[in-house]
Amino acid sequence: MVLWLCLWAASDFVLDESSKKLGIDFTYQNGAYGEFFFPEITGGGVALFDYDQDGDLDLFLVQGGWLGPSDHPKASEFNSLSGRLYRNTLEDGVLGFVDHTQKAGFKSFTYGQGVAVGDIDGDGDLDLYITAFGANQMWRNLGNGRFEDISAASGTADTGWGTSATFVDYDGDGWQDLYVCNYIQFNLAHNPKCFAPNSARDYCGPDCCPAAADKLFRNKGDGTFEDVSGLLNVPVRGAGLGVLAFDYDLNGTLDLMVANDGDANELWHNHGTHLEEMGLILGVSLSGSGLPEASMGVAAADFDRNGFPDLFLTHLDTESNTYYENTGKGYFRDRTAALGLAAPSLPYTGFGTVAVDLNMDGWMDLVCVNGAVHSQSGLDAHGESSVFRQTNQIYINDHGSRFDLVATGGAFDAALISRGLAAGDLDNDGDADLVVVNLNEPVQVFINQLSLWNWIGIDVRNKAGGPAIGATVSCQLAGEKAQTAWVHTDGSYASASDPRVLFGLGDQTAIQEIKVQYLGEVKTLATPNPNQYHSVTFDR
Repeated sequence: MVLWLCLWAASDFVLDESSKKLGIDFTYQNGAYGEFFFPEITGGGVALFDYDQDGDLDLFLVQGGWLGPSDHPKASEFNSLSGRLYRNTLEDGVLGFVDHTQKAGFKSFTYGQGVAVGDIDGDGDLDLYITAFGANQMWRNLGNGRFEDISAASGTADTGWGTSATFVDYDGDGWQDLYVCNYIQFNLAHNPKCFAPNSARDYCGPDCCPAAADKLFRNKGDGTFEDVSGLLNVPVRGAGLGVLAFDYDLNGTLDLMVANDGDANELWHNHGTHLEEMGLILGVSLSGSGLPEASMGVAAADFDRNGFPDLFLTHLDTESNTYYENTGKGYFRDRTAALGLAAPSLPYTGFGTVAVDLNMDGWMDLVCVNGAVHSQSGLDAHGESSVFRQTNQIYINDHGSRFDLVATGGAFDAALISRGLAAGDLDNDGDADLVVVNLNEPVQVFINQLSLWNWIGIDVRNKAGGPAIGATVSCQLAGEKAQTAWVHTDGSYASASDPRVLFGLGDQTAIQEIKVQYLGEVKTLATPNPNQYHSVTFDR
């Protein structure tokens, strides 16, 4: 441990935890009371999305609930819990949030796990899909500030144990389809008993039950979806926890990276008409040692600025997180240890993770939020153990040569049980802020107070006005390798982030060009002004 503690250094950015000041009062409650129901340790997610199209990011937080018997004395405490929608009231640089859950018509009383953001009807308004232990929910944005529950009518009320999900137009017909990760076939009535090394009762791992099959739903374009999971040529591979749509080979179609817990990961290569699982061939199913790992969160970014998206996955303690370098030659290689990411992550169980340039120097950094899933000392009288609490981690990218673990010196370093993580520019000031969901502790909203930097933001839209998912954006500065990023909302763990692209420019202000490619069409911004957002709209 001493070997990697020496890597910690003071950061040149400040993450100011501001949830209460901003009007956000929310706690994900898992209802744990000593029965060790497995779903208690896997929620919940968060979505940053502009649901009212006013130019700033709103916030949706998934809620847990109660899994015990209805006649238990604690049951009534959870009867009114629901996911919550907070509207961003940003005006003249003053950031704040107002709870609009009731005004929006939300009544999400499911035992929630995660959330995905998409535009299922092509009207430009962003809809929500909530995964759950139980029936998942599809909420359509009506465009008037309200949402409508169309779970049953849309055919997407899958009743497995949903974790992460993503909207992706896999067949290129212009309608966003839906991929849902399902975890394991867990039954409350037959709750398996597992034990810690000291013989105390503990949570089980995914091998306690058979893995559940993931789902692929094709959007029919009429408000309904059909289950086309048969297109997945291996119906059940592992306990799915994370998913990300990205174009790993830059051939113009979005592929799917699926993070499985304790089983081989999957990379579904998109042939347009069908999906082919190629994770083992491409080098991302297993670690560099040839072993499956307990994968939870997943992030993709061009960390080394070679123009191709690399992958990063979070894992269980005693396993390191894993960095897969995209060589650009049709395969990935494990570069975790070489880049300094192995040893610092060994004591931690990572869930949410995002690639984001926190110090705006032009190189994508990594944020990981952690929290254990097994106790080594048993639970205390309150049904919780401090052994589950872990600190979160930030790794600063040193120009592609290595990642250095840094401390913020603030609330981000507090030991909590963190799960969901999303990144986005909440105050539209040109740097990324962070939202962290913790089990049975208040959600944390970290406002990035970086003061000296230059930047440029690109907001890429399709013809309907929604985010142009899958668009490639590159930023060229004189004498430097281009920065490349992709428009997406998915990844991390059970969460959705800001679809806008932010490029850090460091101390430079002269941008040669911004190039945006979407569905075969290319648009270029020549010498755009820095330190502001630019909109690019396509006719498809």
